[in-house]
Amino acid sequence: MFRNLFFIVVLALSLEAKTLSRTQVIMSTFVTISVDEKDKNYIEDGFDIIKDVDLSLSSYNPKAKIFLLNKNRHVELDNYSLEALKLSQKYYIKSDGYFDITIGSITKDLYRFGEAERLVSIQELKSAKVDFKGLHVQNNKASLDAGIKVDLGGMGKGFAVDKVAQFFRNSGVKNATISASGDIRCLSTCSIDVQDPFGEGILLSFETAKKDLGITTSGNYNRYVESTKNNHLINPKLKQSQTKFISITLIGDMSNSDLDAYATASSVMPMEKAYEFLERIGAGYIVLQSDKNLVVSKNISKYVTNLLFNNAAKKQP
Repeated sequence: MFRNLFFIVVLALSLEAKTLSRTQVIMSTFVTISVDEKDKNYIEDGFDIIKDVDLSLSSYNPKAKIFLLNKNRHVELDNYSLEALKLSQKYYIKSDGYFDITIGSITKDLYRFGEAERLVSIQELKSAKVDFKGLHVQNNKASLDAGIKVDLGGMGKGFAVDKVAQFFRNSGVKNATISASGDIRCLSTCSIDVQDPFGEGILLSFETAKKDLGITTSGNYNRYVESTKNNHLINPKLKQSQTKFISITLIGDMSNSDLDAYATASSVMPMEKAYEFLERIGAGYIVLQSDKNLVVSKNISKYVTNLLFNNAAKKQP
C-alpha cells in the first residue's frame, strides 16, 4: 500500500536538453529515473542496478541476502550486503546508537510493516531484542545472535540511488535524476516541490544550488499501523515509535546512503540531540516538528535557492 509520497520532482534536469523519464515500482516504492534523451539507453541499466540492490538488501524477498540472514541466522554476503552492513556500523557509531538496524525485531517481527501489519503491546516492545552487538560480520560472512533481526530500510533506498548515480557518472551521464520515494540524487540541478503531509498541496519548494546533490526525507506519516503514533521510525534505545518530528529533510553533497541514514537517526533522537547532530554533520536541513513548526538550517543557502514556503507553514525564525 502506497501512502502519499513526500517528494515530487517537477523539473529534474537542465533545460538545455530534452529529457526522458521512466518509472517502475522497485523496493516497494516508485522509482523514477530521468536523463537527457541522448542517454535514454542507460535508464534500464539504472533500474537493473536498483533491482540488484533490492535482491541483496531486502528483508521481504526470500532470495535476498538480508532475508536469508534473518531466516537462517547466518549467510555468505554479496558485495552490496557486505558494504551496507559495514556502512550501518559506521552510522551506528556516528549517531551514538540511534541508527540501529537491529530494530528489525520490532519492525519485522512485531509490527510486520509491509506485510501482515498489527498493533503491538507495550510488553512486546519491552521484550524485543535490539542490540547491534548481536550482529557479527567477518570477511564476507554475517551471523545474528538469537532474537536479533536486521532491517536496512533506514538506508537501503539511499544506497540504491548511490549505486545508480555512480554508474551514471562512470558512463559519462551528466544530467540525470534518480528518485526512490524520498531519496533523490540530482547529477545536474533540480527543482523540488515538497508535498504537504497533511493534504494534497505543496508545503514548500526549492531548487538545488549546485550539481550532484542528494535530497532525502525521513517521515513518520508514510508507514504506520492505524495511526502515526505506531510508525516505522523506532527509537532503538526506547523501543518506541518516534513522535517529535513529522519529517526531516536533508540536502547535501555527501552520499544518499549517508543522508538517508542520518535523517533516519535524527528522526528518533530527542529533539535537542537531533538538532546538535544535524548541525554536526553539516548537511542542510528542513525539519517539520510535530507542533507543525518548520525549522530550517542556517546553512541552507549553501545547498538550495528560491526556497518558498506555503502560507500555511509556520516557519520558526
